[in-house]
Amino acid sequence: MSDVINIKEKFNLFTDQWSPKRIGELNGQQILLAKIQGEFVFHKHDDEDELFLVIKGQLVLELRDRTVVLNKGEFFIVPKGVEHKPIAKEETHLLLFEPLSTKHTGDVMADITVETYESI
Repeated sequence: MSDVINIKEKFNLFTDQWSPKRIGELNGQQILLAKIQGEFVFHKHDDEDELFLVIKGQLVLELRDRTVVLNKGEFFIVPKGVEHKPIAKEETHLLLFEPLSTKHTGDVMADITVETYESI
C-alpha cells in the first residue's frame, strides 16, 4: 500500500543541486526530484525518453536544433537519442520521469555524474 507523497516536503529534505533524488517507482520508471542552477552538460540517453516538469523556476533545455523554455507547471519530453543541456539561471525545482535504466549524464561522464540516486 502506498503513502501520499508531498512534493514540497520532499524538496525541503535536500539542498544539493544536480543530484536527483528518487521519490517513487512504477512500472520500471522512476520519479525524481532535482534542484538545479547553472548549466549541465550536453548529453543524451540512447534508449530512454526523459520528462522534465518544472515545479519552481524556469528551465532552458538547449537542444542541438532549438531551445525549449519551460516555466512552472510546464513539461517537455526529450526523446531518446536527442542531445540536451539543461540550464537554470536561478534555482529551479524539477520533477523528472524516466526509466530506471536511465543514467544521470547519459553517454557522458562528468564531475557531476551521479551513479546511484538517493531515495528520499
